[in-house]
Amino acid sequence: MQENEKGRRDFMGMALGACAAVGGVGALYAAKRSWDPLPSVAAAGFTEIDVSGAQPNVLNVEKWRGKPIFVLKKTEDMEKDERDVIVGKDRFLIAIGLCTHLGCIPAYKDGEHKFKCACHGGEFDASGHQIFGPPPSPLVIPPFKVNGTKLVLGEEGPEYKKMKDAGLIA
Repeated sequence: MQENEKGRRDFMGMALGACAAVGGVGALYAAKRSWDPLPSVAAAGFTEIDVSGAQPNVLNVEKWRGKPIFVLKKTEDMEKDERDVIVGKDRFLIAIGLCTHLGCIPAYKDGEHKFKCACHGGEFDASGHQIFGPPPSPLVIPPFKVNGTKLVLGEEGPEYKKMKDAGLIA
């Protein structure tokens, strides 16, 4: 009779251990899933913008990581600047569309080729440089990579790294 009881105890111990192991694995899996970013957040890390259809002097506003991104194809009469992003034969301003003073969204005045912030009167030229008012620095250039006629935001390509090494990136 004692051997039979010992066998039952061993079986119950193994069954309890197996249940605990399955529960532990399930808890670890749930914990790992809670640490991983949501698919919507992971997808927001990179944004691809096709600039092949961009019209000169027409501001396009895209979204990247919840921020507005200004994409402006520059015209021939707009001053060439070291902050210009070259895609093919075209020059672009690519910048986070938030005033560097307090984060308001400046409006583009196409007739004047400048951005004006309604909050405190700050102004930026078509290259993103601050030209009037309280903004302490130029519009911020987001990390980008040129891939044919597309810009991949969120990835530091050679063009971005060159600007960064030259001290053009805020």
